[in-house]
Amino acid sequence: MDTAPNLRTHWREITGVFLKLGAMSYGGPAIMGMMQAELQEKRGWLSKENFVEGLGLVNMLPGPGATQLGIFLGFTRGGWWGGLLAGLCFVLPALLIMLALTWFYASYGALPSMRGVFYGLAPVVVGIFAVAVWRLGHAAIKDGKQIGLALATVGALVFTPIDIIPLLLLAGALGVVFFGARRWGCAAALILIVWYGALHVSGSLPPVTQTAAAGAVDLSEIAAFFFKVGAFTFGGGLSVLAFMQDQVVNQLHWLTQQQFLDGLALGQLTPGPVLMVAAFVGYQTSGLSGALVGAGAIFLPSFLLMLSILPVFERIKRITWMKAALKGISPAVIGMIAVAMLQMLPQAVPDGLAGVLLIATIALMFRWRSGPLPLMLAGGAMGWLVSI
Repeated sequence: MDTAPNLRTHWREITGVFLKLGAMSYGGPAIMGMMQAELQEKRGWLSKENFVEGLGLVNMLPGPGATQLGIFLGFTRGGWWGGLLAGLCFVLPALLIMLALTWFYASYGALPSMRGVFYGLAPVVVGIFAVAVWRLGHAAIKDGKQIGLALATVGALVFTPIDIIPLLLLAGALGVVFFGARRWGCAAALILIVWYGALHVSGSLPPVTQTAAAGAVDLSEIAAFFFKVGAFTFGGGLSVLAFMQDQVVNQLHWLTQQQFLDGLALGQLTPGPVLMVAAFVGYQTSGLSGALVGAGAIFLPSFLLMLSILPVFERIKRITWMKAALKGISPAVIGMIAVAMLQMLPQAVPDGLAGVLLIATIALMFRWRSGPLPLMLAGGAMGWLVSI
């Protein structure tokens, strides 16, 4: 890695590499693997140890991990401006492709043939999510305490009106209790419970449900919501999508469950960060301006966090209590994703054929480790054939 990164020397390389990665990479873990192969092994931008440190950092922060890792790698090559350039070039292809797909969906999605395509895509998307939940859960949940945290999160989301953010904060505090400093963790958990209880009693919490007709959402509302999603959701793209689904469908009622599934399918078809689904949601509520505001707001916290932290990264690496907190947050994230997947299931699998597509997707991903794109193309083609 360069000891004195120079953007003037490397900006063309940074731009070309991250435009290519943003246009050709699918799936968060797969994107990170491509970054490691292309930039660490092939180009030698940094050592394996530095790359692993970058992975550790992005896993400790809220927001989309692949985008943040791209900013980290751009920083190693071109300093602060290199990180900014890398992040922008990584998300730009996904934004342009998602805008084109969303426009096509808004114009032709109501046609029977297109509805058939989405009928075939929906169970495949849920199958991909199911495999991701299993794999992430296997990696994130190591003992009985973490299993308990995951189950408690599922129970809280299903049977109580508690929002996801306080649940994740409480899970982090309990992680410190179980895996770090018990006294400090208990104090943090007690403060969170008292704080949330006081807000609930005083009526300061936002209402559990709000309604907003499509096309009637103010741009400031879109910006505030997606900034919150990007700033407070841990666990990478899947957990952010789970939070988004809960809020957009169940709380704010900006989209129906079917519309969100359609947007998720488009997000899976789009290369680069899957959180570009924010552009789909913004377009459905406020057109092109809503799409641009939604996409910009959901990624803005990642840029602010990474470009603020990286100059002082060496000192941050010494903070040990954050690791304990993440041991509590990780299983809660798995529980959150599992609930989101189960809520999508009735809409995604309305009949036996959709059930077969769901099972086939899971089997192919487990048995032959098939990538998501061929499976989605096959599912869309099957749905189109059925609709003819």
